[in-house]
Parts: sequence; C-alpha cells; structure tokens
Amino acid sequence: MTHKRDLSLSLAALGVVFGDIGTSPIYALRECFFGSGHVTPTPDNVLGVLSLIVWALILTISIKYLVFVMRADNHGEGGIAALTALLNPWRSKPGSLRYVLMMMGLFGAALLYGDGTITPAISVLSALEGIKVAAPAFDHFIIPLTLVILIALFAVQRRGTEDIGFVFGPILVVWFIVISALGIFGIAHNPQVLWALNPWQAVMFFVQNGKAGFTVLGAVFLAVTGGEALYADMGHFGRAPIRRAWFALVLPALVLNYFGQGAIVMSAPDQAQEPFYHLAPQWALYPLIALATAATIIASQAIITGTFSMTSQLVRLGQLPRVNVVQTSPDERGQIYLPFVNWVLMAATLALVLGFRSSSALASAYGIAVAMTMVITSVLAFFVALRFHWTVSKAAFTMVPFFVIDIVFLSANVSKIEDGGWYPIGTALLVFIIMATWARGRQLLARNWGADAKDPEELAAYIAQAKPHRIKGTGVVLTPSGQVPPHFLRHLKRHQVVQEHLLLVTVVTEGQPRIPTSVRLGLYGIAPGITRLIVRYGFMQQPNVPVALRLCERFGLDIDLERLTYYVGRETLIPTVEVEGMQLWREYLFAFLSRNALRATAFYGLPPDDVVELGFEIEI
Repeated sequence: MTHKRDLSLSLAALGVVFGDIGTSPIYALRECFFGSGHVTPTPDNVLGVLSLIVWALILTISIKYLVFVMRADNHGEGGIAALTALLNPWRSKPGSLRYVLMMMGLFGAALLYGDGTITPAISVLSALEGIKVAAPAFDHFIIPLTLVILIALFAVQRRGTEDIGFVFGPILVVWFIVISALGIFGIAHNPQVLWALNPWQAVMFFVQNGKAGFTVLGAVFLAVTGGEALYADMGHFGRAPIRRAWFALVLPALVLNYFGQGAIVMSAPDQAQEPFYHLAPQWALYPLIALATAATIIASQAIITGTFSMTSQLVRLGQLPRVNVVQTSPDERGQIYLPFVNWVLMAATLALVLGFRSSSALASAYGIAVAMTMVITSVLAFFVALRFHWTVSKAAFTMVPFFVIDIVFLSANVSKIEDGGWYPIGTALLVFIIMATWARGRQLLARNWGADAKDPEELAAYIAQAKPHRIKGTGVVLTPSGQVPPHFLRHLKRHQVVQEHLLLVTVVTEGQPRIPTSVRLGLYGIAPGITRLIVRYGFMQQPNVPVALRLCERFGLDIDLERLTYYVGRETLIPTVEVEGMQLWREYLFAFLSRNALRATAFYGLPPDDVVELGFEIEI
C-alpha cells in the first residue's frame, strides 16, 4: 500500500514540481547557440555546452537540492520562506545576523515574483514558436494565440486545480517519454555527442572560448531554472517521491533530449535554429506543438499556484498586507486562489508577451532572479545547517562549493540586466519595498497603539470600580499584543456597557507550517468574567477565530456561541514628520496599503453581522 502511494505521489509530483525545468529544453540549448551572447555551434562548442548543461543538472539539481537542501525542511515544508522561518528571525533586532538573514530570505522570496510572471510568458511562447518550423507563413498568429491561452489560464484559476490536477502527472509522463524518444532519435544520427558526459569537455570549452564561454553560462542556466520549485513543493509530496521521479524519469529524459538537440546542431547548424522542434519528423510537428503547449501550461499553472501559496505564507507572517484568500477545495487546504494576485500576475504576464514578443527576447530577462535566489538559498542553508548542530567545517565543506557555482551562474547572468534582466530585479525591489514598509509600519503602529493600551488587569480593575452595565453574551476583543486596545477602552468608558464575559483574543502565527489543534489554544484567566485567549497557527494555515472559539469548550471555558460580539479596530493612519518613524513617502505607502488590505473581519472569518468596528485615528 505504501509503495502504491509513493508511486502515485511521484506521478503527481511530475505534474506540479517538474513542469518548469521539464519544458526548459524547448528554449535552453537554442539560446546557447542562437540567442544573445551565444557561441558558434562548432562540434567542440556543442560538446562543451552539453557537458555544462548535464553537469549543471547533476551538481545543482541532483546534489545541491535533492541531496542536501531538501534535508532542511520546516516540519516537512520547503521553499525559501520556510527555510528563512527555520532561523526564527521574525523577532530579531535590526542589524543582527538573524535580521540580515531574514532580509536576504525575504528578498529571495520577492525575486520569485519577477520570474513568476516570466515563466508563463516564456513557456507558452516557446511552445507555440514551433509554428515557425511547422508552418512559417502562420508565425504572425503566435502572439495572439499566446495571449488567448494565458488569459484562459488565469481566468480558470478561480475554479481551483482539483478538477484538472489529476491529468497533469500523466501528461508530463507522456511529455518526458516523448522528449526522451526524440533525444534518442537525434543521438542515433550523431552518437559522438555522448562524449559530452565527460566533464573535461566543459573545461576545454572555457579554455577555447574565454569570456564568450563565460557569457554563455547565462543561457546554460536556463536548463536549471526550475530547481527552486523542487524544494518549494516538497511539502506537497515529500522528499522521496520527488527524488524518485527526478532520477527515474526526469533527469534521463532531459539529458537524452539535450544530447539529441546537440546532435542536430552538430549535423546542420544552419538549419537548426529551433533545435527542439527540428528533432521531430515533419509529420509529428503539430502533435509535438500541442503537447509542448499543454506541458508549458502545466508549468505555468505550477508557478501561479506556487505564487499564491508563497503570498499567503508571507501575509500570515506579517510581511505583506492581508489579501482575500479563497479556498477552492473543501478537502485540500493548500488549494487556494488569491484574486488580486491572480489578476496582477495576468496583467504583468500579458505585458511581457506584448513587450518582448519572443521567447528568445524573454530569455534575456529570465534567470537572473532565480540565480540570485539560489545564491541566497545556499547562504541560508549554511546557517540552517549550523542551527541543526553541524560543525562549521562540515557545513562549509558541503555548501561553499554550491555557493561558488551559484555565484558563477549569477555573474554570468549579470549581463542580462541591460537586455531585460532589469524587469525581475525591479519587480523584486518593488515587492521587497512593500514587504519592508508593511512590516516596519506594523511595528510603528503597534508601538504608537501600545502607548495607550492597558494591561488586562487594569481593565478588570476599571470594571470593578466603574461597574458598567453588564449584558448577556460574550464580547470578543481582537488584540495583537494581549493588551486591551485603546479604542475598546474608549468605547467602554463612553457607553458604560459591557458583556458578562470578555475574551481578549490574540492570533499568533508561528514560524512552522502547521500547529496541531491539540496545542492551538492558550487560556489565561485574568479576573472573573475576563479571559485572555491566544490562538496559534502555522504560516500555512488560515486563521479562523469562530472555529477556534468552538474549541474552547474542550478547555472548560463556557462560551455562549449564539451571543458573540466581536470588537475590531478600524484605524485611520495619518502620516506625519512629527512622529519618529519612516520616511514620509513610506508612511504614505503604508497608509495606502493599510486602506486597501483585506479587513480583519474577513481575514479572521468573523461573521459580519456580529462585528462592531471601532474607528480611531493614529499618527505614524
């Protein structure tokens, strides 16, 4: 039974994890010889480039990610956000090492937003560009068809992936089998490409080409750009199924196909400017274009849902404003849809297609953000290894070689900045500024808000002295710090009425993916009729306060669930230079983000009819 489950997980992983890296053969080798910064497709250069690609796949994907980095799991979850959370940096002091590492991790996450919009554009464009080989007269339909497919892809996101997800794996199985067969067909025509398995061919390539050989590494890197996805999706499938799928099917298929393309380029360099499609016989071109389009749609789907998941995690960790999260499956908590993020991604992706107009042009923008993320992952993995009691020498011996490889790839990609690499870096900087401003603004808000907040014991003393009118029911006061919010105190003093039972509820997001229900609640009696409740969630769980309150009965706390009133603050922020804080433009940005963030009522699942919003102004 376990064996069957592992096989089914490996099949599912094919449809989610390997879509990006699995469709790289459509454009990666082409860019090495026919893109910007290319080298001449001589036999020696072909062998050198193929050797670089195969050893990049082995060293970066097989060894770095699948053997070492995937050991750094956060309670089973992977990805740069989970890796950063392992260092527990969220309450670190500015300037400390953990704070610097947190900033690096957040910038690494921001970088993925840039490449997250490029992946659907370059993937679908590269697949449809096979039309230029099959029917050159119809190449003017490539852009419109790409736009239609991308619009349809983003439009169906609100329906979730549950209904179509089960077909992703089988389609990718067919894809890898087909590209393997095409590769074998190409190798049979020129078996000498197998000499590329010798890493000495890569060394000689640099000796013969010098600076040009270094520059082409930026194109070689396109073959490994899906590496982060393997780590990020570990929580969905586990290490073993991902490793099994990679070594049993994906890696052999990729190597065979790249070698087959290399054989075609060696035999007819002037006729192979689309080497992937030139592998296929004429009669198979249209079916191959259709299969490639399906595979690239799957690759795009994976990056879109990955962006949804990462955004949701960053929101819960307090690094991004609250956004609407729609659960698309009643059974799988990981299947979510973020409307705002979806439409922003769609607009950016369509703009990229219209702006760059070819996958070759997009390839100049693609890769530098992933290269930066891989460098950051190596750095964070080193410190996580130390946290898990590795010696400095052992951690350095393991991770420093990968760090050097990542730095080399990053350096080779720097030349792309002028040709389009500015886009993912600019996008990452924008997202990072938003994250830094939101996190800092929340700190300032808590500081200024906390100046007028009172301890729960002071609330109990006031009620005992003032004796306000007590009404039946329970008042639930949401408070981020456990103190009594000043807006609730003003409400109580002005109206002199309060429920018989008060609950001061604090929702805490921990640095681990999930918190079991058995340890979710913490109850602390303050005074008769006043209780403090701490509700703990993991960064992959959606907070729901009403559901948490129903759990209180297990702890002996009697709550009348039919007579609940939720008190929520609704602040109006006033940027000012008179209060110590951020630069004024960042304060205005924070005020804008706060106004447009999802209201606490919706984010915490509160029934609107039972909510009392208490407005107040606060200077930042």
